[in-house]
Parts: sequence; structure tokens; C-alpha cells
Amino acid sequence: MVTVAVFDAKSYDREYLTQAAVGSPIHYQFLEHRLGLDTVATAIGAHAVCIFVNDRVDRACLEKLQQIGVRLIALRCAGFNNVDLATAAALGIAVVRVPAYSPYAVAEHTLALLLALNRRIPRAYNRVREQNFSLGGLVGFDLHGKTVGLLGTGKIGKLTAALFAGFGMRLLVSDAYPDPTWAAQIGASYVTFEQLLAESDIVSLHLPLTPQSRHLFNTASFASMKPGAYIVNTSRGALIDTKALIGALKSGHLGGAALDVYEEEEGVFFEDHSDDVLTDDTLARLTTFPNVLITAHQAFLTREALTAIASVTTQNLIRFEAGRDFLDGTSVKA
Repeated sequence: MVTVAVFDAKSYDREYLTQAAVGSPIHYQFLEHRLGLDTVATAIGAHAVCIFVNDRVDRACLEKLQQIGVRLIALRCAGFNNVDLATAAALGIAVVRVPAYSPYAVAEHTLALLLALNRRIPRAYNRVREQNFSLGGLVGFDLHGKTVGLLGTGKIGKLTAALFAGFGMRLLVSDAYPDPTWAAQIGASYVTFEQLLAESDIVSLHLPLTPQSRHLFNTASFASMKPGAYIVNTSRGALIDTKALIGALKSGHLGGAALDVYEEEEGVFFEDHSDDVLTDDTLARLTTFPNVLITAHQAFLTREALTAIASVTTQNLIRFEAGRDFLDGTSVKA
């Protein structure tokens, strides 16, 4: 029997992980709080921990995990920038993730955000609920014929590009590891970052967060974008310097922003704060813009994605118990 402490567990985590573990030697213990140095003790007795994007597993936390006997960290997400991989390796703690749960979920949410922002769907919905059927202030633009720039052409980026292509858009793409064969097939053009910013009516982000990509969008980047352009981010919040984003919106240079992630989302996203005062002044300011649409990191949240996350996580834990190699592409090393 492998006991697994599941941190930051929500109702959907309980449902899908429990279902995936039926008939297996995996026993999930669900904890509502996040993993950090001050909560490591709640994992005592567990062989492994299962974490999400806002759990912080730094050197101090890892040392405590090793001391209590944890030998595996299973991320139920694709990103792993919240884990000190070098320290984990030095301590003999394996780290696995779910690199591709449902790229369709994120790609489709990207398009949903853009369409809702461009066609003013939230504003129109609220008006109709108040029996206001006027159309003033709801003018959008056709996506057909516009230029969209996609930063990152991994699985999600490629699927998102295909959706945009279906609207008859011109596709500009940029990636450190270009795939010219795919680009030729879909009709996309690999260009420099600078050209992508200058020519795109919409910029969509599909990059991992690295030291090099952190605050890739800053005051200079926004100034280089086409006047009136939109930016869509369903990737990592810290790709965007939020204060610079606010500056670009206030000046009118940026036409709008659709965001599913935020650089300081820890402790805010995934929780109900409807009865609380929002203490993050930057986020509070951002929510006041009529040309900004924010969802709380829900792009992954489909039945298919949750099933895949639970299945891959559970299978890796079963393999861990059996002393077998992890599923291909899921093991993360420093």
C-alpha cells in the first residue's frame, strides 16, 4: 500500500483521483491546505506527496520531506517551476508530472477567452439579465483575416494555432525549437519575437516559465506591440509583468487582455474570497478595466483533463510502488 498525501485538494481532485485508484494499492489522503515548510508535518506517514501549481517545494521543504520518509513528489500538472529539482535529486526524491493531460482543454479555453473579450460577452450577458437590450459599447471585430502571434509551439500552442487557423487568421509563431514541417502544413510562419509583436493583432502565450521567460512581457514588450492589440495568457502568470500590463492598458496602447493566470495568484486563485476584501491592489486594479477578462486558472478544468491527470498520476504511483520506471515523459530531472 502506498499512502499519498494530496495537498491543495479540491472536490474534483477527490472525485477523479479516488476513481483512478480503485483496485490499486494507492491510498490517497486529501488535505485542503497547500504544501510548504509549515505544513510538511501533515504528510507524516505518507510515502509520496501529490501537489499542484501553488504548492511551494523549496530546499527547506524538501529536506523536511526526506526526513519524514517521502520519496516521491507527483505534480498533478505540467509545470514544475515550484519544485527545487536539483535539491530533490540530491536528496533522492523522485519528481513526476503530467506533461500532457488535455492540451485541447487549454487551447479551447484560450479561444473562449478571446471570443468573450472581443465580443464583450460578459457585459452583454449582464445587460440582458437586467433587461437592458441595448448594443452600445459591444462592438468587436472579425477574427477572420487578422494576424495572431503564438509564442510557444508545443502541443497546446499547435492546437491553439489550428483553432485560430479555422477562423481564417494569419498565423505567426515563435519558439526556441521550431517545427518547420508542422508550420508548412498549417500555414504558419516562424518569425522573430520582435516581428511577432509588431505585426500581431492578438498575441497568445503558450510558454513555460523559466528565468529567461519571466516578465517576457514588460514595458518595452508592450510598447513594441501593435497599437490596439490583445494579449491572451493561459500559460504562466509570471510571463507578464502585471504592473507593466496595467500601464499599457491605461495608456490605451494595448487593446485588451484575457488572462487565465496571474503572477501572484497563490492564495487567491482556487479559493472563495467572495466575503473578503481583496488585499492584492494590483489584481484589484486589473479587474476594474472593462477590456480585461480574467478567469481563475481554469483552462485545464474539463472532465477529460481531470481524468487524464488522475490516471497518469495514479499509474506513476503504482509503478513507483512496483519499482518500475515511470510513464514516458513524466519524470522530471534537474
